[in-house]
Amino acid sequence: MACMSFRSADFRESIEHLPAGATLVIHGLHWDDYEEILGDISHRPRLRVSYDCGKLEVMSPPQEHEMIARLIDAMVRIYAEELDLNVDSYGSTTCKRESVGKGVEPDACYYVENAALVIGKRQFDLEFDPPPDIVVEIDITSESLSRFSIYAALGVPEIWRYDGSTFQFYELKENKFTESAGSRFLPGLSGLLMCETIESTKSLRQTAALKVFRNRIRASQSK
Repeated sequence: MACMSFRSADFRESIEHLPAGATLVIHGLHWDDYEEILGDISHRPRLRVSYDCGKLEVMSPPQEHEMIARLIDAMVRIYAEELDLNVDSYGSTTCKRESVGKGVEPDACYYVENAALVIGKRQFDLEFDPPPDIVVEIDITSESLSRFSIYAALGVPEIWRYDGSTFQFYELKENKFTESAGSRFLPGLSGLLMCETIESTKSLRQTAALKVFRNRIRASQSK
């Protein structure tokens, strides 16, 4: 992890050449600086940017990170289809609120209960729009626990966290996240099954792994 001043001459070059798996940390930024940076790197959608009251982190996820995010997204869609749930996916959209001085880009996010309030929107203003009901953080090369306070300030009710070996659910209670047994919005979804499906792609094609996932969901619903 590199740390530097915003006014460093090679700041933008550092971001442009940030290697996969690396994180760049910048201190002392104003909100307008953060907004400017988001605009400057809009051509690199794979980068993940978080901002916490002056501290900015730019993370460049490795390819494995992106693959797992897309696999989780596919599992969410299958689960929603099999249980006839309405779930809208918004990928790694930027979630930010100037009034609390915080912003973050999850690996994936979903609207479930509040989906009707954001239908048709391509960008969100969390000063007026509700935050995603679920955000996903993948901790393969970097940790996400330090970003939980950002999500809490934005009012995100649920976080899913996968660290390469475990899949955990966290629920917002009294402005803090506590681990929970499952998802409030996708009840019955098993973290163990999510882990096993991700792990299975080391020996199976993704389509085959997802077919097994779908069949196991169907079997659990028929009991």
